[in-house]
Formats: sequence, structure tokens, C-alpha cells
Amino acid sequence: MNWYLKVIKENFANFEGRARRTEYWMFGLFNCLIVFCLAILAGVFAAMDIQALSLLFMGCYMVYALLVLIPSLAVTVRRLHDTGKSGWMLLIGLIPFIGSIWLLVLYATEGDQGDNQYGPDPKSLPDPA
Repeated sequence: MNWYLKVIKENFANFEGRARRTEYWMFGLFNCLIVFCLAILAGVFAAMDIQALSLLFMGCYMVYALLVLIPSLAVTVRRLHDTGKSGWMLLIGLIPFIGSIWLLVLYATEGDQGDNQYGPDPKSLPDPA
């Protein structure tokens, strides 16, 4: 949870520097959990025909999705920086099928050891946990 909060609080719109694999994947995990919980609650209340609560949770889902859009892009760009790639490499995901597979490989690849052009090695910095 500390990794998620670090992205949201400390690095909300920080596109500079580098992000470790742990930071990127933990942010993604907690982001998915929150989205799934909101979507499931909206679906359950819709199935129970309680439209007011269903719309409330669907509205919360949409607001949350908008609020985490910039932090999600920022942590993704910083993750690419950790592997020595430019943030513009994110656009490779527009290539059908192969682009998303290539990005997944980059996200899972260990970052450059030591400093690179985007900053110091984040593994040398203290963990937020």
C-alpha cells in the first residue's frame, strides 16, 4: 500500500526520474483492486435493481479513473526511464498486439544498474515500506 500512496502523494505528476518494478507493479495491483471493487459493487447493486447505489458506485468508478490517469501515466513513464527508454516509448503500445507485448516486456525488465540519463538508481534510495 505504501508504494501506491507514494505514487499518488509524492509523485502525482512527476514524469522525471525512475520508478522501480515494485513501485510500478504495486501501484497497478492496488489500482486494479480498487477498480474491481467499485465495478463489482456497481454491478451487484444494478443486479439487485437498486439503481441509486449502482449509479453512485459507477460515478465513483469514473471519478477515480479520471483522478488516477495522470499518476498512472507518470509512473509508467518513470518505469520506462528505469529501463533506459524514453517516455515516448509508451506510444509503441499503439501498434496492435506487438506493441503491448513489447511494453509488458519493458515493464517486467530489471532497470539499469547505477545511474542512467534519467537519474540515480531507485534501488539505492530507501524503500517507502
